[in-house]
Amino acid sequence: MESRVKAVEALFAVLDGEIATFQSESGLGCKAGCGKCCTHPDIDASPLEFLPWAFQLFLNGKAETTLEELRASSSSLCHLYRPLSVLDSNSGSCSDYKYRGLICRLFGYGASRDKLGQLRLATCKIIKENQAERYENVQIAMKNGLYVPIFTDYYMNLNQIDFRMGNSILPINKAMKAAIEEVLQYYAYRPFPEGHKVIA
Repeated sequence: MESRVKAVEALFAVLDGEIATFQSESGLGCKAGCGKCCTHPDIDASPLEFLPWAFQLFLNGKAETTLEELRASSSSLCHLYRPLSVLDSNSGSCSDYKYRGLICRLFGYGASRDKLGQLRLATCKIIKENQAERYENVQIAMKNGLYVPIFTDYYMNLNQIDFRMGNSILPINKAMKAAIEEVLQYYAYRPFPEGHKVIA
């Protein structure tokens, strides 16, 4: 379990570095306090990308209560997203940003390939419209070799850590639930992870 968690965290660390470089070179960035992409009801993810999050919940004695919250909720919006107000759901933030999933890290700063094999930046309408000139410049720069993280590459790397968990694509809250269940099941008959203090 711990080796899988560390492997996912190492992959995320590489990606975070690549995204920071891409942001610096492209000048593109999210509007402060914007959470519109998190309000999309159809976000899919794999349980594996939430394994570090689930492991931290377990270490902090919060896995069971969070699992119950997920089971009781009928909302399709990401469980970790916290809107600033009931009236403005598009403004908000992730309640556990450090442990956000791969999809959350890639969106906005990752690319996918179209049917002709050309790279297309997968980003939101707000960035495309409010930073139109930069967005167009980035599209040209990508054709000229500007490096951008690619969705399929990162998901393939994730799958190599654990094919079963990485290849299962679910609605985001179900992916989170499956990640917690994986951790709880693993430690049901095993000792608490070595080197970690028992908080639960």
